[in-house]
Amino acid sequence: MFFLSALPFLGFLTSLVSAQYSNAANSTASNGTTTFNNPILNEVGADPWVIRHGDYYYMTYTTNTNITILRSSVLTDWDNADVKLAFDPPPGMNYSTDLWAPELHLIDNSWYIIMTADPNFDTPSPEIDMWCDFNCPAVHHRMYVLEGSSPDPWDSTYTLKSQLNTYDQFAIDGTYFQHGSGLYHIYSCWYRQYDAWPANLCITKMSDPWTVESNFTERQIISTPDNPWEKTPYGRPFNQRLSSNEGPQQLTNPTTGQQFVIYSAARSDNRNYCLGQLELIGDDPMNPSDWRKNNQGCVFYQNPKAEAYGVGHASFTKSPDGTEDWIVYHGMRDPANGWSARTIRAQPFTWNADGSPKFPRPGYGPYQVPSGQA
Repeated sequence: MFFLSALPFLGFLTSLVSAQYSNAANSTASNGTTTFNNPILNEVGADPWVIRHGDYYYMTYTTNTNITILRSSVLTDWDNADVKLAFDPPPGMNYSTDLWAPELHLIDNSWYIIMTADPNFDTPSPEIDMWCDFNCPAVHHRMYVLEGSSPDPWDSTYTLKSQLNTYDQFAIDGTYFQHGSGLYHIYSCWYRQYDAWPANLCITKMSDPWTVESNFTERQIISTPDNPWEKTPYGRPFNQRLSSNEGPQQLTNPTTGQQFVIYSAARSDNRNYCLGQLELIGDDPMNPSDWRKNNQGCVFYQNPKAEAYGVGHASFTKSPDGTEDWIVYHGMRDPANGWSARTIRAQPFTWNADGSPKFPRPGYGPYQVPSGQA
């Protein structure tokens, strides 16, 4: 999920990306036609989170400097969306810089934004960095929660509610996992404070959306990047550097009720970045043995024929009429440009006979607009 901490030419890069994808995708999708093309936002963008509430879709994504919410009546055109600045952090705080992967959640009729941030543009001092097995620029990243002031996500004022307890260790890409047994925090973590790599998936129990009740000995690691496709470069044989599990997202089969966590694997600025899958097959999310990992390979991955690379960090939503499932994700056409080449895309997906998600091959379209989209 890592994002460039300084993009001095962001405006120039955005113009290049917009020109590169100048296919009139969003304008046609919002003018009554039946198809659209990716990307759905003609700007540099990554780590998209989309949720539908009432008559609108709401999107957050990594801006790096603040938390911005976009609002659109259609899923496939965000160039014409309403824009709201939800949170502009004051300087000099532990959460002032490198705000990544915000997510907007409705829990118990209240709105919360969960996000990761750090105090100093991911630049630890040499006296900190020397303790890391590898260079560890994200060593100070932690998880934070903003709380909304009203039942309406757009009218709400968002204020800092809490830093989530991750035991004074690296934590990014946190999400909520809602289960019959309670609320859980799943996030990307290290084994120890100065590991740097690998990045794993950790889970802790929560008493409410801003409070972790598990202590450090109760924290569980439910996935580690042990497969060749979870490493960068593919199958890296000599150490764990750039081996990563991150960007976890809860996904529920609407027919069977099966619970999945779809996560991102490998390095986010690399063409091999993809989605992996965990399934909760037991009753206790805190028991690693109750999770089954799909070790056969990525469930959503690059499509070189379509020049769709580095596809990952997804979220999931429904079509306006509720009949279709959609994946919203980021990817890049030119992997040589890494993080600055990422744009936000959307495609429908279905379900396999065993109840697992059946994701499409990533591409640019044209695709049919979501069912029920005006």
